[in-house]
Amino acid sequence: MEEKRNQDHTDFMKETIKQRPLNRRKLVRRTLITAAMAVVFGTVACVTFLLFEPLISNRIYPEEEPQKIVFEEETKEEEILPEDMIADDSQMQPEPTTVPAVEDEQIARILSEMELELEVELGIEDYSALISSIGNVAKEVRESVVTVVGVTSDIGWMNNEYESEGAVSGLVVADNGKELLILSNVNSLKGADSLTAIFADSEEYPAAIKKKDNNTGLAVISILKSSMKTTTLERAKAVKLGTSGSSLVGAPVIALGRPMGTEDSLCYGNITSANNAIKLPDSNYKYMTTDIYGSGNASGILINLGGQVVGIIDNSNNPADMKNLVSAIGISEIKKLIEELSNDRSIAYLGVYGADVTQEANAELGVPFGAYLMEIDMDSPAMDAGIQSGDVIIRIKDTEINNYQDLVNALFLEQPENAVTIGLMRQGPDGYTEMDVNVLLGLKKE
Repeated sequence: MEEKRNQDHTDFMKETIKQRPLNRRKLVRRTLITAAMAVVFGTVACVTFLLFEPLISNRIYPEEEPQKIVFEEETKEEEILPEDMIADDSQMQPEPTTVPAVEDEQIARILSEMELELEVELGIEDYSALISSIGNVAKEVRESVVTVVGVTSDIGWMNNEYESEGAVSGLVVADNGKELLILSNVNSLKGADSLTAIFADSEEYPAAIKKKDNNTGLAVISILKSSMKTTTLERAKAVKLGTSGSSLVGAPVIALGRPMGTEDSLCYGNITSANNAIKLPDSNYKYMTTDIYGSGNASGILINLGGQVVGIIDNSNNPADMKNLVSAIGISEIKKLIEELSNDRSIAYLGVYGADVTQEANAELGVPFGAYLMEIDMDSPAMDAGIQSGDVIIRIKDTEINNYQDLVNALFLEQPENAVTIGLMRQGPDGYTEMDVNVLLGLKKE
């Protein structure tokens, strides 16, 4: 009985623990909310990183801005004319000097010694030494001559893909601290998918066109210095730019690059003319001819015996009867162009061909001094503004224009899409009348 009572007292302490049923809907909802929050957090983190990472990196590791490239302006040296070399005896007043008496025997002996000194025979060794000296000049500059290779991908008539290569010579013209800058005529590489620069040490580096002048086909090609070996940079120094002009006629020159159409060819010769004009819009370039027989597709540079560049080889302006004679654009006329391209500035396009107004034309025909326009490009900014051949430009904005070179220099100061006011003189029944036209400058198409 008592045992039963004890059992009744302990029954209330026995219970069964059951597990709560799983709420699947709530679990799915929480999982989706967690995933959505993760996606939102990741998106915000990505956007924040993309927006602020460049700013933070530039603060911690500021990127160097390329240095501005500036070439020294040339000073026009006065040429000595043949008649200036003849002294006027009437203006010469010899200083009184005391001449010691010299015996006849002494005079004969002195003359004999002079004749012996003048009778110097040059042998083959002397000729070899001379050629070797010229070769050393070429060898030094050759370190800065680069082969630019353009690779073009295409599909053949059987739907097979193939690659074609073209090559031209270029030269290192500047180093802006961030990039090595190479000048080259890339007209023959038009449409290339990629460019590679091969240096004198046979090292190859990817390159890109920094800026191109569609007038001449000249372009400045850039290579990141951070991608180049130190040994290449030590050898490929910027070349020294010399001067070009009529005084160079008859001067010896060395052609480097691809004057014979093959890589690393070299020729010697002389400049035969240096005052020929190249007919291009908005420019006043001159080119030099030589007696060097080369390739019709020659490229490279002409240097003087001091190792200075005097011209950029370009045979595209040669007449038909001398297409294989190496010619070059004078370096003096394109220094400003190289400077603008090196600084990544586009060349403003007006679209006029011009010349200087001569003293005779001004005195006899009454043509005012300025840039006389002989021709206007079709669909050019000049034609759109109503400028005509025969007009004389005398002013761009507030800059006075006295000759065609002044016009070329003024356009270098402008940019495409700039609106400028051009003052010009136009001939009418009663003579020349001054007028202003508004021009929206453009960019010359290829």
